[in-house]
Amino acid sequence: MATRYYTATSIDGYIADERNSLDWLFEVTDRDDRFGPFIARVGAMAMGSTTYEWMLDHEKLLENPSKWQEWYGDRPAWVFTHRDLPTVPGVNLTFVSGDVRPVHAAMTAAAGDRDIWLVGGGELVGAFADANLLDEIILGVTPVTLGGGAPLLPRRLTSRRLTLTAAEQVGPFAYLTYSVSGG
Repeated sequence: MATRYYTATSIDGYIADERNSLDWLFEVTDRDDRFGPFIARVGAMAMGSTTYEWMLDHEKLLENPSKWQEWYGDRPAWVFTHRDLPTVPGVNLTFVSGDVRPVHAAMTAAAGDRDIWLVGGGELVGAFADANLLDEIILGVTPVTLGGGAPLLPRRLTSRRLTLTAAEQVGPFAYLTYSVSGG
């Protein structure tokens, strides 16, 4: 079991553009199915409110909640927010705020021997890294530059904490995997 941040990023290190959109990612049509095998190992997931709201809007999940099931199955998800957000009908969602440590403990219990996926955003993942609860970063580097937007990980993690464990080209993407050690 590991806590993993698996995300796409632009070459210049952004996970969303200045409008918090991922439309740039879907412009690349030559892709493989790395998500299927990854999500099969996931037992619980967490995301920030901006990521959740983008998913609600982009996938129209309130009108079509079955889309959540198509992508994520019945995995429990925790959404970090300070606001009241709508719940996707039939989805096991928990809205939380504050310290990531007790939430990580609940996610670990729910995941069993499966992984925890930190969906995003970067600030939330940074909080897990600060608490030494991040084991791995998996980046799908996309052939685009955005010039601004939501940073990949707005934290200083030095090479003492990051070890490159895999690098692979898949079509136009570069996949980089780093193990993360305690701070």
